[in-house]
Amino acid sequence: MRVALEPIPPQGRYAMRWFGIRALPCLLSLLLLGAVLPAAAQDYPTRPLRMIVPFPAGAGPDQVARFIAEYFKDALGQPIVVENRPGALGSIGALEIARAAPDGYTIGIITNSTHASNVSMFRRLAYDPVADFTPIGRIITTAMVLLVRPDFPARDLAGFLDYARRHPGQLSAGYGSGASQMSLARLRSLGGVEAVPVPYRGVPIALTDVISGNLAFSLGDYAVSLAQMQGGTLRGLAVTAAERSDLMPDLPAIAEVLPGFDVTIWYGLTAPARTPRPIIDRLAVLTAEFLTRPATRSRLSEMGLNPAPQPPDVFGDFIRSEIVKWTAAAREAGIEPQ
Repeated sequence: MRVALEPIPPQGRYAMRWFGIRALPCLLSLLLLGAVLPAAAQDYPTRPLRMIVPFPAGAGPDQVARFIAEYFKDALGQPIVVENRPGALGSIGALEIARAAPDGYTIGIITNSTHASNVSMFRRLAYDPVADFTPIGRIITTAMVLLVRPDFPARDLAGFLDYARRHPGQLSAGYGSGASQMSLARLRSLGGVEAVPVPYRGVPIALTDVISGNLAFSLGDYAVSLAQMQGGTLRGLAVTAAERSDLMPDLPAIAEVLPGFDVTIWYGLTAPARTPRPIIDRLAVLTAEFLTRPATRSRLSEMGLNPAPQPPDVFGDFIRSEIVKWTAAAREAGIEPQ
């Protein structure tokens, strides 16, 4: 059964209003759950944990994973070893999470790439994003930025689209996630941008090649893009969300020129299937506590990320609905599975 999509919270200053009102029931239920967890979960863990990140160091999910790992380490009293397992749009790392022992000592950060769009990007995905995992909770939502070098001939989105249309097949574009690949496909289907797509093991690597001049443009999530734009090594032209972000109000949404363009992304936490529910609930409570901290909200805001908590069962339903959504979007954009 298809589950109705939860509205994506707005960016910037309105994100905190959404966080405080719309997310409050989820947070309260999770925090109250902490008072009734079984003793076995209260004793967990007794040794270090590892957190698998299916993307390279420096990527948006990696930054969030290391941030939450710091909190988990203090809350659980055990080290959290963050392991990057990039490649194949995150499917290599996701498979490692799925294959781990379901004992609560391996968890992972997942995204719309690993658990929604990859279903349409690969003919044979080595894991089932629903059956092979036990959701812990959604963490954030965000968007991507269309990025070029400062010396790119076009200065704004309209100029970029005009330039790209006048040079079909002459611009190379890198992608390192399902969201960036989807964004490129929608630029082609909605905007007539015929660029040469170049796959990468992660978004930061693609952006490095834009900076060096090996690529004409790419798309990066806020957490990676902001530092490059602030440092002057890349210039942002537009955002992939349906509306502008209060964080960067001067950047238009691509949808302002190409109606219907919307690529919004999310990160969450998961564990292997059959991980004991008391452990999942304990980790879900800690995730909710993490997202209520003012220091967390402040830092996420600086990274252009919106706190968007969902408890385990709600997050599981959300993933199912996202698979339907991204499958339809891939079909509409004409993406051929690899």
